[in-house]
Amino acid sequence: MLVRPTEAEAEKTAKDAIFQRKTLLIIGNCWVHYLGRARSKLEPGERIVIIKADGSLLVHRPVGYEPVNWQPPGCIFHVQTKDDVFEVRAVRQKPRESVKVFFDKIYIISALSLTDSGQFTLYASEEDMHKAILLKPSLLEEDFKPISYEKKVEPGFVDVYGVDKKGKLVVVEVKRKTAGKEAALQLAKYIDAIKAKADREIRGILAAPNIAKDVQRLLATLGLEFKSLDPRKCAEVLKKTKTRKLEAFFEDETN
Repeated sequence: MLVRPTEAEAEKTAKDAIFQRKTLLIIGNCWVHYLGRARSKLEPGERIVIIKADGSLLVHRPVGYEPVNWQPPGCIFHVQTKDDVFEVRAVRQKPRESVKVFFDKIYIISALSLTDSGQFTLYASEEDMHKAILLKPSLLEEDFKPISYEKKVEPGFVDVYGVDKKGKLVVVEVKRKTAGKEAALQLAKYIDAIKAKADREIRGILAAPNIAKDVQRLLATLGLEFKSLDPRKCAEVLKKTKTRKLEAFFEDETN
């Protein structure tokens, strides 16, 4: 890592890092030109530029989490210093496009050999869990058939609404974390609202990873059920079916 390097030092560090497939971090005052499917120009400002071992490039502003300019993996890099300006050019062949980053001040340049073999595990949100049940109803129980989700009723919105194998209506309240008494009471309100309009037997299911102490007793008193639903399994379902649209799912069910 070099602090306030000369242009020659920065050029050598960058070339060595790119050749050795290291992660290169450059912090300084820069401007950016993009040419490809469109054309853009980013005026000078203090930014963070990252070149990764896979040949991707990202230009970050001091705020925000998304890069303002970027190139995907597989780029070819050219580094040079001209007229006291340090330049990094990332070229992509298909489609043909390039990003040029020009620095007139470099505060820090660092070449890092980074290793990352950690597995990424995605835990689904409650909305994701709703969608996972629609895509794979057996997550809740076998032969469950969803009819709709986020159904509007007078007390609020029912997370998932459907029928079981015996034709009974099923109202499902989904919680991503441990479900407490409030969730059970909310589900009971939904059941009461639907009973006033539906002339058939209704089941209420509280679906969550687990329930708080004494909630099972409350559910039994209210005539409701608990089903264990793992957010990780829901995330796996969504990952496998991410290209399938929920709209297509309902079209298939109604045709």
